[in-house]
Amino acid sequence: MNINELKEKAKQIRRDIIEQVYSAKSGHPGGSLSLADIMTVLYFRELNVDERNPKWEERDRVVLSKGHCTPVLYAALAERGFFPKEKLKTFRNIESNLQGHPDMNKVPGVDMTSGSLGQGLSVANGMAIAGKLDEKDYRVYCLVGDGEIEEGQIWEAAMTSSKYKLDNLCVVVDNNNLQIDGEVDKVMNPYPIDKKFQSFGFYVMNIDGNDFEEIIKAFEQARKNKSRPTCIIAKTIKGKGVPYMENKAEWHGKAPNEEQYKEAIEFIEKN
Repeated sequence: MNINELKEKAKQIRRDIIEQVYSAKSGHPGGSLSLADIMTVLYFRELNVDERNPKWEERDRVVLSKGHCTPVLYAALAERGFFPKEKLKTFRNIESNLQGHPDMNKVPGVDMTSGSLGQGLSVANGMAIAGKLDEKDYRVYCLVGDGEIEEGQIWEAAMTSSKYKLDNLCVVVDNNNLQIDGEVDKVMNPYPIDKKFQSFGFYVMNIDGNDFEEIIKAFEQARKNKSRPTCIIAKTIKGKGVPYMENKAEWHGKAPNEEQYKEAIEFIEKN
């Protein structure tokens, strides 16, 4: 897909994020919206996956370590064709397989059950090591939050990524600088994130995570990187695409009311 086509996909994914959270009257719109452009590039340009065969052994893997942001994952999977888009309306319904955190045993296209923050990179390491041992060409993408990297397990896992020279692993940090309690640098400052990952042996890139050209170039460069893992630190805007949600910590885990829902959908469709 070209950039204009990707922008249209991202618009649809943002619309579906809002639809899901509004329908459920709960969920996490802020971090889902900040990650929408990256997920669009992943699922419509970068990933080698087959929606007709979700468990295909040669597929690239995605671990959404910040598992509470399932609205963006479900929206991307549905848009790609892993399951009917009508299912999105059942988000968080007790009878639905689309729960608030992704379940690999229930949702086609989900490679790892997640939600306990800090654990995703450890799992992604295992997938990447298995790929090396089995001499497979697939790649593993692990999406973490900047608040999430306050977890110590992330850094234990980062040592493992480097030790085993997992050049088939790409970590993406969604750096929107907001978590549930406020600004990340004031809650438990993880900066400088780039220098930390560099010190753990990663090849690091800093990009605008809401700029399609920069996202595409970063993933292309990650593929060329050999003998060490890659970390893309994506500077994003929490709530991106819905003005009243942008850069507001209160929209970390809150559903819009009817008036706010209509305003969000109208803005997304016009821009």
